[in-house]
Amino acid sequence: MTQGVQDSAWAGAPPRAPEPVRVPQQARTESDSVRERGAASGAVRGEHTHSETPLPGPRPVIQRSSVRGQILDALRTALLAGELCPGEVYSAPALGERFGVSATPVREAMQQLAQEGAVEVVPNRGFRIVQRDARELAELAEVRSLIEVPVLLRLARTVPSETWVELRPVAEATVRAAATGCRATYAEADRAFHRALLSLSGNEQLVKVAEDLQRRTQAPQIGRPVARGRTELMADAAHHAALLDALIAGDLESVHLLIGEHFA
Repeated sequence: MTQGVQDSAWAGAPPRAPEPVRVPQQARTESDSVRERGAASGAVRGEHTHSETPLPGPRPVIQRSSVRGQILDALRTALLAGELCPGEVYSAPALGERFGVSATPVREAMQQLAQEGAVEVVPNRGFRIVQRDARELAELAEVRSLIEVPVLLRLARTVPSETWVELRPVAEATVRAAATGCRATYAEADRAFHRALLSLSGNEQLVKVAEDLQRRTQAPQIGRPVARGRTELMADAAHHAALLDALIAGDLESVHLLIGEHFA
């Protein structure tokens, strides 16, 4: 066809829409169905499965030691012992070298301590140990008493004496911990005792909040010697034993008095 005929034909006829491109449908296989089921299952759980085919056989049980947990315990002990000074900034690599591990588990443990209010994140430097003065610790103790005292008084009226008797070993453990003179050892036993008492309420959120407050009150205080003497720890543990005796006896007046003295 000449150029003139082409132009005439184009001018006299409406433009034609291009035909859509048709892709031949491929046959479905069993693996396609498996991948779709896996993807749908992952979508329900809010996960990305990347269309993976599930591995055959039973799921293996994986056990791994918690380096992070060990470092977290070591850091808490160092805080209570005064080895990490309030106001000082420590980097994860330096602490990792001290504990003989990489910076990663130290950084993860420090992030946990930051959530607990024991340290503050200092961008590009590390973590600063929180400084608490007497006023802040007194305020934390007051909040603890506002939470724990009403609960324990309610439990004193409702929990049978034989249930309180079962907590005797927990109270005795605080006495043994106090006898060591180790503040970190006693702090752990002290938390266990209060946790055992409050757990009888059946309120897990209450237990978590109270324990978080207790950890904060156990932090070293500015201007005060870090090490609480063995005599002071023993006196604190004696309150536990006396409080448990009053709970077993159902002596509400003594329970109220002892709890007030304990938080003071």
